[in-house]
Amino acid sequence: MRVKRGVTKHARHKKFLRMAKGYWGRSKSCYRIARERVEKGLQYAYRDRRKKPGIMRRLWIQRINASARELGITYSRLMNGLNKIGFEWNRKTLSECAIHSPKVFESIVNKAQNAISAS
Repeated sequence: MRVKRGVTKHARHKKFLRMAKGYWGRSKSCYRIARERVEKGLQYAYRDRRKKPGIMRRLWIQRINASARELGITYSRLMNGLNKIGFEWNRKTLSECAIHSPKVFESIVNKAQNAISAS
């Protein structure tokens, strides 16, 4: 007796078409194209999960640099001053501080500038 795979095949196709929901054109409705797009999307997701920490670090550095330059100091000089005073916040926290509490960030920058000028 032969095995008919209608139910299995339909379930597999439905799984990929569900994952392709929101894609454009035939990518969401045609199984073969949808499978290719979904597999490529999963590859991108895997790759970019590994890239994300580096991207976020660059973003935090840009934010810190922009806020520091408004106060008349560059990022590298700021970090040098913070290292000299033994300041232990990470870049994420420092960038959040620069955005949400500029007065605190300004006092941190002043302490770093004092440490640079003292040495």
